[in-house]
Amino acid sequence: MASLKELRNRIASVKATQKITKAMQMVAAAKLRRAQQAAEAARPYASRMETVLGNLAAGIVGNAQAPVLLAGTGRAETHLLLVCTGERGLCGAFNTSIVRLAREKTQSLLADGKEVKIFCVGRKGYDQLRRVYPDHIVELVDLRAVRTLGFKEAQDVATKVLAMLDRGEFDVCTLFYSNFRSVIQQEPVAQQIIPASFPEREADAAAPVYEYEPAEEEILADLLPRNVAVQIFRALLENQASFYGAQMSAMDNATRNAGDMIKKQTLTYNRTRQAMITKELIEIISGAEAL
Repeated sequence: MASLKELRNRIASVKATQKITKAMQMVAAAKLRRAQQAAEAARPYASRMETVLGNLAAGIVGNAQAPVLLAGTGRAETHLLLVCTGERGLCGAFNTSIVRLAREKTQSLLADGKEVKIFCVGRKGYDQLRRVYPDHIVELVDLRAVRTLGFKEAQDVATKVLAMLDRGEFDVCTLFYSNFRSVIQQEPVAQQIIPASFPEREADAAAPVYEYEPAEEEILADLLPRNVAVQIFRALLENQASFYGAQMSAMDNATRNAGDMIKKQTLTYNRTRQAMITKELIEIISGAEAL
């Protein structure tokens, strides 16, 4: 049985941990509001970008002059997995859920005889994937030094991805990130961004007629690279909001668990103390009776 001093030290240690988790929960809650607003503000722009590109792409389907970002390379042998995760832990299963989805995709592609390359954005995803697929990781972008996430970071990643495409290093690129739903719900998503994949329009929907100047091919040649950066930026913002939501929930659970542990340790301390007092009283009484 632990001594009273050991029990007091345990209780004090858990109380100190509880203060830290409570503080981290409050910080995550404060940052979550700004991150959520940024993610929600980016959704309409990214959605409209997809809609405009989808309308443009519908007019040149099958055209031999269609951009590679739209039509693809004509092959699907080499796949690039762009895995976006967080830079820090203490956020529950946030990073693990994204990595799990990427691992399942990798296993499926390798089973089909495809070549897989992994582009990691975020240290936590890299740390997990390098244990399983160290030879498949081709790039790591570390965002720990970035204080405020902006479009520049997404543009830098998009530039590297497009450079790899120009060198013929992959045929298909899939983006992995976590879509923010609520504080307690973050949904891992796999989105193909190269070649661009757009939602199909309903058959009975009246398609508007557009006249473009310059031609659709020239507009797409400019908008498609920008769309890659926009989709990556949206993924980074969604990830940031999801991270703070997951961290807030994880720290709240940790604070509650610390409180339960403090109660159990305090109960054990009181029982041990009472047993020691009772033992001393018995010894005193027994000594008095012996005299």
